[in-house]
Amino acid sequence: MSDLTAVLLLVVLATAVATGARHWRIPAPSLLVIAGIGVGLLPWVMDFRVSPQVINLVVLPPLLYASAEEISWSELRRVWRPVTVLAFGLVLASAAAVGAVAAAITPLSGAMALVLGAVLASTDPVAVTALGRRLALPPRIQMMVQAESLFNDATSLVLFKVAVGMAVAGGALSGGTAAAEFVVLGGGGALVGAAVAGVVALIRRRTEDPVLETVIALVTPYAAYVLAEDVHASGVTAVVVAGVVLGGQSHRLTNAPIRLQVHAVYDTVVFLLESVVFALIGLELPSLIHDLGSQGRMWPLQALAVAGVLLTVRMLWVFPLSAAMQRRRGEGPISWRVPAVLSWAGTRGVLPLAAALSIPLTADDGSPLPQRELVLVLTTAVVVFTLVLQGFTLAPVVRRSGIALEPASTVREEANAQDSLARAGLTHLEQLADLEAAPEVVVDQLRRVLQARIDHAQARANGAGEADKAADPADSTATAYRAMRRALIEVESAELQRLYDEHRISDTTRRRIQRALDQEDVGLGK
Repeated sequence: MSDLTAVLLLVVLATAVATGARHWRIPAPSLLVIAGIGVGLLPWVMDFRVSPQVINLVVLPPLLYASAEEISWSELRRVWRPVTVLAFGLVLASAAAVGAVAAAITPLSGAMALVLGAVLASTDPVAVTALGRRLALPPRIQMMVQAESLFNDATSLVLFKVAVGMAVAGGALSGGTAAAEFVVLGGGGALVGAAVAGVVALIRRRTEDPVLETVIALVTPYAAYVLAEDVHASGVTAVVVAGVVLGGQSHRLTNAPIRLQVHAVYDTVVFLLESVVFALIGLELPSLIHDLGSQGRMWPLQALAVAGVLLTVRMLWVFPLSAAMQRRRGEGPISWRVPAVLSWAGTRGVLPLAAALSIPLTADDGSPLPQRELVLVLTTAVVVFTLVLQGFTLAPVVRRSGIALEPASTVREEANAQDSLARAGLTHLEQLADLEAAPEVVVDQLRRVLQARIDHAQARANGAGEADKAADPADSTATAYRAMRRALIEVESAELQRLYDEHRISDTTRRRIQRALDQEDVGLGK
């Protein structure tokens, strides 16, 4: 079987399993990992070997960028304190605890045990985002989980490089060297990401070609990653910063048809890459275990112990942090519900595996780096364990905690927002009518449409079910009608942004309504 055939079959397998997961309403990453392990155990299946360059350069940038685009600056500012504590303190504590336990219960040397701790210290934004899409978490909780998983990578990557340097050189690095690496990796990556975002924003504001816009959107994460790595900074940090900056202003950079096309293309790319990469994690585990030989017969128990340490340390950090935040806000009795969800949402995924695969094969003296295979097996096993156990049980934990938003609450929020948008459009329409800036017949048609939407939104907000919506006048093809409706859509988009800026709606609701407005804009034709 050729490599190309194997890749095509992997894409077919991953797509089929991911589609089934959506149909059965179960976490796709967890099911993909299980399917990969099952296929990898078949005797006639070839060994899958994925180079770290493929994962780091081809797979990670678009997945990280897509996750970062969902981060809202407005909501991020509200949770930056706990995110900072988790992204720095928790990563350092997790790496130290895993390193100590691994050195005690595994054959790993102290340096290689620290490498394992650094690899597994951070949660994975790709896995967290993929699992979190299914859960109706409150915006603040969802933002904390996603932001932490994105911004803790700089800390873990610095630790990883320091630990690998110790393992390869057989010595120790000074605290000053580690601090310098952190500044170069994190700060340099942030500067490169911000610069790339600034250049891309300037280009996109002056571009009205859908094909060119799509190409720019696909190239942006790769450009940020490669440029940062070329200057020896963190490519991951550069991609995350570029995604956050551009994601917060995407609605102002392009028009509705281009936004819809870019989203459609990007959704397809992300779906394929996510499906393939999680299947690869499962496929590689049997081969890695085979390479380990007899020296690592205790790896299952060791992997369970390491996973248990990660979960325990996370709980020991999250529960006191949550209690301190609740006291600071002056809330009533301290609740366990939010920290339980935050603790259980700390899955590992693609990034730890990519970091482990990038461990050098040889030491400075040219000899094979000892115990590299055991680090790879333990890393992959812990990733599989967290994806399967926490992936399948996160939804029940959220339901048991009672913090998930009820469907009726989400419906009311969206209905109230749509009511405000329609009223803003109606007010603007009446102003135009007073100025006699449009034909009266067009004003009457749009007035009926907007009034019907207000009635429909009020009915949904009051739980009265689906009210009959007045159909937009499909037979009205006049240029005046299209121009007037597009002007009202601009007013409604501005009102939508105002509601979001005032924290009256969540980012999810804003994106959903903006997408509906874009679709209506495109449906008006030219």
